[in-house]
Amino acid sequence: MDVGGVGYEVFIPLSSYDHLPPKNEACRILTYHHVREDAQQLFGFMTEDERRMFVMLIGTTGIGPKIALSALSGMSVRELKAAIVQGDVKRLSSISGIGKKVSERLVVELRDKISEGEAFEAVSGRPEMTKEDMKTRDAVMALITLGYRQDEARKMLANALHGDSTEKMTVEDLVKRSLNR
Repeated sequence: MDVGGVGYEVFIPLSSYDHLPPKNEACRILTYHHVREDAQQLFGFMTEDERRMFVMLIGTTGIGPKIALSALSGMSVRELKAAIVQGDVKRLSSISGIGKKVSERLVVELRDKISEGEAFEAVSGRPEMTKEDMKTRDAVMALITLGYRQDEARKMLANALHGDSTEKMTVEDLVKRSLNR
């Protein structure tokens, strides 16, 4: 990011990447300055909820900034809150870099830090994702990782499926099919 002629490296979750404007246009990113003995890093977020969740995550024993960023890339803030409030260790363990013990620690340490209103909103906002929804979401995230924007990745996947069921397909199948179209 260029700020007044000075370039900064800002690490952002995939969820924020889609909201970035085209190159050389103005952008507002909320940042967190992480200082260690050997490095200073900037982490950026498009919403205050993302930044707040990031700070909560890195305040948990065993969670560093890179794993917290991975968590925000793999799940929305709402999904993370719901998993924590409901004690869904299996769902939290699906995040790259987070095992069962760290997932359990997340639930124990963060459950009380999520207000009742936030907890209610997180668990009642939308029905549980089906396996097909999760596969579709993971395929879109894979396409984003390959350099496509989120809206572009969703369109590619929709065009590749043409209404077909994803029930018997793997995430890899969905990505390959999207890239072939």
